[in-house]
Amino acid sequence: MEPAHVPVLAQEAVAALAIKPEGVYVDATFGRGGHSRMILARLGTLGRLVAMDRDPAAIAAGTALDDPRLTLRQSEFSRLGNVLDALGIARVDGILLDIGVSSPQLDDATRGFSFRFDAPLDMRMDPGSGISAADWLATAEEEEISEVIRTYGEERFAKSIARALVAARQKEAIRSTAQLAGIIAAAVKKREPGQHPATRSFQAIRIYLNRELEELKAVLPQCVERLRAGGRLAVISFHSLEDRIVKRFLRAESLGEQAPPRLPIPAAMLKGGRLRLVGRPPHASDAEVAANPRARSAVLRVAERVAEAGA
Repeated sequence: MEPAHVPVLAQEAVAALAIKPEGVYVDATFGRGGHSRMILARLGTLGRLVAMDRDPAAIAAGTALDDPRLTLRQSEFSRLGNVLDALGIARVDGILLDIGVSSPQLDDATRGFSFRFDAPLDMRMDPGSGISAADWLATAEEEEISEVIRTYGEERFAKSIARALVAARQKEAIRSTAQLAGIIAAAVKKREPGQHPATRSFQAIRIYLNRELEELKAVLPQCVERLRAGGRLAVISFHSLEDRIVKRFLRAESLGEQAPPRLPIPAAMLKGGRLRLVGRPPHASDAEVAANPRARSAVLRVAERVAEAGA
């Protein structure tokens, strides 16, 4: 039986959506339905929830949620607009994004996300599409591997790791998580206290293969377009690269058009911001981190759609 997944900052995120009983909401990262169940508990009989996930295992688990108010769709969240169009939904009252890999994905050895298990090296959130980590490592140039590990993992030994991986694959194909972790561990000269030397590299390869940052950049503008005035967007991030994208996007959308420096343009001629930032970004509590160490970097950012001028 699959272990229960308890989402991080769940109470805070769902509360931030300010659920209206008859509202329409989107859980764009269904996972194992923790957030969706909480949203459904707050919806009335006329409320509606659209839940999305690119992982077929998540959608399969979601079929156990027998609720007529819930619509499940397997899809990358970068296609949020297309999913809503297909359902005939123009505007919604709230959207929730819980970015990154989920605990069930990490804890399922067959998915190849974690070096805690010796398993086939896959790392795809949707195993039915894209290229596996094993196939990518078999063909990628050394410079490309180095760039991915440095950019997405912020790993200072990226060049040494890439060189070691290319040398290792000339002797034997890198097909398992244990192989990859072992090669990286031997190439990292100095280890961070309490962290496996392969942590940053595994994270980087996963983010790159699943185009996680590109997905995030693609969905955020769609969220703003689809929210009706007063609708809320709640985004939970676990990685500094993700949170930086969210923070900068929300800030830019809250400021609106900005006049070029030293150019005397009246403020009335500039478009105002489409979002209003809501509250200070909370982090996971000490209790959550104690129960789930993966929560230690979690941060929640919330914004509300403002009415357009003249609307």
